[in-house]
Amino acid sequence: MPEFSGWLLDLFEDPREGLILYFIGEDGMRWRLSQSFPITFYALGKDAELRALWQHLKDRPREISLERSQRMDVFKRQAVTVLAVTINNPYEARKIFQQTANRFPNLEYSDADLQISLRFAASTGAFPLSHCHVVADELHHLKEITVLEDAWTLKSTPIPLQILSLSPDVAPHHARPSYLTVEILGETYHFDLRTWRPLLVNLRALIQRYDPDLILTDWGDTWLLPLLLQQSEKYHIPLGLNRETGRCVSWREERTYFSYGQIVYRGQQIHLFGRCHIDRQNAVLWNDYKLDGTIEVSRVTSLPLQTSARVSPGTGISSIEMVTALRQGILVPWQKQQAEMLKPAMDLFTADQGGLVYQPRIGVHKKVAEIDFVSLYPAIMVHFNISPETILPNPTADNLVPALGLAIDTSQEGLIPKALRPLLEKRIEMKKHLASTPTWDPYRKNFKRRASALKWLLVTCFGYLGYKNARFGRIEAHQAVTAYGREALLRAKEAAEDMGFRVIQLYVDGLWVQHPDKTQPEEIEPLLLEIQERTGLPISLDGIYRWVVFVGSRQNKKRPVANRYFGVFQDGSIKVRGIDARRRDSTPFVSDAQMHLLELLASKPEPEDALPEAIRFIRERLRTLRNGQVGLSDLLVRQRLGRKLEAYRTLSPAARAVLQLQAAGKEMRPGQRVPFLYTMGKPGVFAWDRPQHPNPRTVDVERYQRLLLRAAGIVLESWGLDEEKLTEKVLSDASQLTLPVPRKQHPLKHSRNIPGIVNPTVNPTLKNKAQ
Repeated sequence: MPEFSGWLLDLFEDPREGLILYFIGEDGMRWRLSQSFPITFYALGKDAELRALWQHLKDRPREISLERSQRMDVFKRQAVTVLAVTINNPYEARKIFQQTANRFPNLEYSDADLQISLRFAASTGAFPLSHCHVVADELHHLKEITVLEDAWTLKSTPIPLQILSLSPDVAPHHARPSYLTVEILGETYHFDLRTWRPLLVNLRALIQRYDPDLILTDWGDTWLLPLLLQQSEKYHIPLGLNRETGRCVSWREERTYFSYGQIVYRGQQIHLFGRCHIDRQNAVLWNDYKLDGTIEVSRVTSLPLQTSARVSPGTGISSIEMVTALRQGILVPWQKQQAEMLKPAMDLFTADQGGLVYQPRIGVHKKVAEIDFVSLYPAIMVHFNISPETILPNPTADNLVPALGLAIDTSQEGLIPKALRPLLEKRIEMKKHLASTPTWDPYRKNFKRRASALKWLLVTCFGYLGYKNARFGRIEAHQAVTAYGREALLRAKEAAEDMGFRVIQLYVDGLWVQHPDKTQPEEIEPLLLEIQERTGLPISLDGIYRWVVFVGSRQNKKRPVANRYFGVFQDGSIKVRGIDARRRDSTPFVSDAQMHLLELLASKPEPEDALPEAIRFIRERLRTLRNGQVGLSDLLVRQRLGRKLEAYRTLSPAARAVLQLQAAGKEMRPGQRVPFLYTMGKPGVFAWDRPQHPNPRTVDVERYQRLLLRAAGIVLESWGLDEEKLTEKVLSDASQLTLPVPRKQHPLKHSRNIPGIVNPTVNPTLKNKAQ
């Protein structure tokens, strides 16, 4: 009888065996186990409708079993009678449920469309990539599974993943790749993309020899794997991408959606069975937290690794809530039908005010402490027990929410606080651990990436609380959080002023304060303790600035902007928000120059001492620009396409670039970023991913000069050199900016790979066969 310890790598439904699970054993073995795993969804509604559903399903006893049950409905705040429909094979569940919902549309359904990994985690406690002890029978049927480390362990045992990496030599949307680089266990191979038979044979041999658990690719979802599958079919050379024999890869279609005020694009996805595939160019926040953070997201959300890499943090936080609900016997709505509470118009006005923001004092401020609440909104939900079912319409003096005509039930912990508490506590512990971990510690990078992943999950949990389609969203709970947030920030401000601090800025979850005699971290500690005492919420010192500059609006320099600033901490590190060096649509030529100016200012005891060197640097950068010595890729602007082309009244530069791509047979979707160069004459732009090479002589040098001087002026204006004065000073001696024009260079000599934007069209015939 097999018995081993290892990690749960993958799990999925199977038409014959129910549930298939793949494990990585501590001894290096890879295990495939199966388990019978019936799943249940619930129907709610009028008795006559439920009886009709019972009659419709009762003649399928081999597939389905039925019973009446009691389950908790958080929105009704009570247990309700439901019809429990249990499907014996989880592979058939989605089809059976969809047929039921189509035939009986007037019923409400719960627990209907949940990811199988969430159900498994709620039932057994074992989640993807969990460290487990497993017992199976001789037929490799799972009998027992015991989790050895839960998802909230601070230092988990490293997972011995066997990783195969695949990447083309150039971005396929930009130029035609020549070879494929394959890396595994420190070995690197280069395969010619013009000779497909030897490439396929060698790649198959590597997969068979090393049997990787994870295939990491660049443009694997949108270009590489579709192409490999197409050629594999053409030459009749199977690659064995799946460990699970007899299964085709799973295709997920591309999509564009609206989120937090902007259009977001997600490319198509290719998922594997028995091993995992992650496309680094199509993974959400990969640049922020890499594989370490993606594993952390998978563990705490109970989503499979290749799913957690591609879904938004909002989907992750929703998954945590659903697992908690399943464990508590709470119904997870299929389509939420909860309406907002009726309230007077004046209550709507006073309730929906969002976070508290004070206008900052524009200019330079020295010896300023930045104090932040630790995950303020999640901490409020946990501390004040804010959840859909804890919102009461009849307030009393004891439980009234500040500025709202609502109350909070504190008699028992709500669903949302119960789901968020371990996540918040782990985030706080990680932040403390990072603060005490030296920079040379090899484990620090892992901790930093995992902490970043947890931060993104906690950032989105507040938005999902008010999102109309969220399973457990409720606008009154959302408004209660912001009301408590405003109150907490006001109390923090009062505490600071009572202790003699001058408040420079307030912004939602943090404040910037100044005291002439308190300039060291230990001198700020009493203020932190006082704020925590008055609010009951965790708070920390982000750092003390040597100096910080709050910048005015671009349209009106005298109008302050809350989240547009830069500064230097006492340890020399630089923090930047809202200016070119931070913006994703800024050209590298400008953002790198602006960051260099900040480093120059930070390197001097007094920033004014760096001004002569800063002017010389700007002149030097303009000289290289005018003489064609700046790489074209460093002049690229990447703007998001905000809508379909036909929706534009006046075409933006990005839209004009997309027209050029369309003429070349390349399609762009709203939400994708379009790289282009500013050029002279009409149409004023050159789309970087056109087949033609750009002519360096057509680059609009004057426009890039203005962009550079504007960015430099933002940094230097607090020391008397705004854009106008800087332009006059830098250009006063034009001879310093002119050099002999160098010999004409190949237009792509300075180019570098740019992250994927355009996705080549996948062969629809191949796609249908794979499905």
